[in-house]
Amino acid sequence: MSEGTGAVVVLIGAPGAGKTRTGKRLARLLGVPIIDTDGRIVAEHGPIAGIFEQHGEPHFRALEREVVAAALLEPAIVTLGGGAVLDEGTQALLADHRVVQLTVSPEAVAARIAGGKRPLVKDGIGAWTALVQKRQPIYDRLSHLTIDTSHRPLDGVAQEIADWLST
Repeated sequence: MSEGTGAVVVLIGAPGAGKTRTGKRLARLLGVPIIDTDGRIVAEHGPIAGIFEQHGEPHFRALEREVVAAALLEPAIVTLGGGAVLDEGTQALLADHRVVQLTVSPEAVAARIAGGKRPLVKDGIGAWTALVQKRQPIYDRLSHLTIDTSHRPLDGVAQEIADWLST
């Protein structure tokens, strides 16, 4: 696993699990930057939903893999979009990094995903549940630590990750 070069830790997990919000708190705790790969994609290529609509998911995953590869070279907290792990190239990139999976229950995520900004879960909690069930084995295989964010303050989640990183 990466020590001293590249990403400090990578946060993966279901849409709405709190990866970006936890990552921001963790970055403040550790005094390092945060890289939200979805944010970088939007800054470079426009809204994710638009990329899906105009070019399809395979094109989006290729863009995402490039952004993840670059982010992993930086000494930062790196948060991935929920589906980034579907790409085998992205999975391979994570092999040498410390990876934390954040999970969340369907009940807790329902309010978090309302509003339709996430193209693969715009059809509600049923679509979210099916999506997460499909991805769960990949999340489990790639992660070294799993933390449920359903009913915990994200400051506490960030502190738990910081404590784990220091061991």
